Amino acid sequence: MTSLASDIAPNPALDAAASEPSVPQLKRDLHRAQLRKRITALALIAPLAIFLMITFVVPIAVLLKRAVENPEVATTLPHTVAALKKWDRKDVPGDAAFIALAQDLTLAKEQNTAGTLARRINSEIPGARSVIMKTMRAMPLVDADEKPVPAAGIRQALTELDENWGQPEYWRVIANNGSKYSPYYLLASVDMQQDSMGNIEKRPEDQSAYQQIFGRTFWISLVATLSCLVIAYPLAYWLSTMSERRANLYMILVLIPFWTSILVRVAAWIVLLQSEGLVNKALIATGFTQAPLELLFNRIGVYISMTHILLPFMILPLYSVMKSIPPTYMRAAISMGSHPFAAFWRVYVPQTYPGVGAGGLLVFILALGYYITPALLGGPNEQLVSYYVAYFTNVTLNWGMASALGALLFAATLVLYGVYRRFAKLEVSM
Repeated sequence: MTSLASDIAPNPALDAAASEPSVPQLKRDLHRAQLRKRITALALIAPLAIFLMITFVVPIAVLLKRAVENPEVATTLPHTVAALKKWDRKDVPGDAAFIALAQDLTLAKEQNTAGTLARRINSEIPGARSVIMKTMRAMPLVDADEKPVPAAGIRQALTELDENWGQPEYWRVIANNGSKYSPYYLLASVDMQQDSMGNIEKRPEDQSAYQQIFGRTFWISLVATLSCLVIAYPLAYWLSTMSERRANLYMILVLIPFWTSILVRVAAWIVLLQSEGLVNKALIATGFTQAPLELLFNRIGVYISMTHILLPFMILPLYSVMKSIPPTYMRAAISMGSHPFAAFWRVYVPQTYPGVGAGGLLVFILALGYYITPALLGGPNEQLVSYYVAYFTNVTLNWGMASALGALLFAATLVLYGVYRRFAKLEVSM
């Protein structure tokens, strides 16, 4: 009886073990807690993510899509494009292509859609707009008795209406642009084109300008970046050696340009740099020059204004890096016999490379997209790619060309960022 009673008596150790959760239960609870934290974090960043998606990602995707879209010919002349599928593109196509063209232009006249077609073909063949509009107004083809022209006479009627339809050039343009997507705008933005057989070739010299424009854009951006670096590096170093209170006071002066409109600052530089402006008067008063210098509507004015506007973007990354460098490194190098300049160049400067890279990348990317400053302070030879993006968007309404130029700038920005990340990783690994 005693042993039986002891067997059925409660055991505190066993009860405590049974009440504790098992290992699988602990894992499930931990997983649920982590899931709740992730959902909470996603809920917090969801408004910002949606905002960036709407205002940044979607417009870029639309821009990239529009850069390769070429729907005008394929949409307006579907029967003509189908009739030219097996054409050898050497001589004028057969009667079927003329019949299809008359059919498509008749439908385009009814739907009033020939304007975009004429503008698109005119971008490749100057004067094509008047040819297409004149041909469209003559549709449908009828004879003197107001009876439809037979199929055999449509070819003759079109060539008599305009002799250009008897030449293969117009038909080749239609055949080359028969797809809704093509590299036409991207090729044109780098002075390339497709020949009559679809092969890629360089544009004639009198039609080539965009490679020079891109080269000018990168050169002006590079000079502005180097100018900012030359001015910002000693200024950031000087700020980093000050006390916290004084550095904050001077940093306010650095940040003042952020609180002023770019347009206002450019207008101020126009006043300062003109022939009777303060800069020229100061140069003449000090004997530096006898006559006013030409500082407006040329590249000098563009460099001065861009450097002034972009300077804070170079100072801030440099200052943040320099402030974190212990001054004891320099003192230790000097105490070991190094010359102060050698210690500065070999000990201090390499530690500021991350700030130089970040500031240089930020300033260069911002300079690539500058529009107002070169437009107001520069001449015709100082306009950057952004000027032509605005021109195609607002003046000629050529969204394909504007999107292609913007897409190339976007690609250049990604390449620069990738190069910077690659060098930054190498520096960290070293």
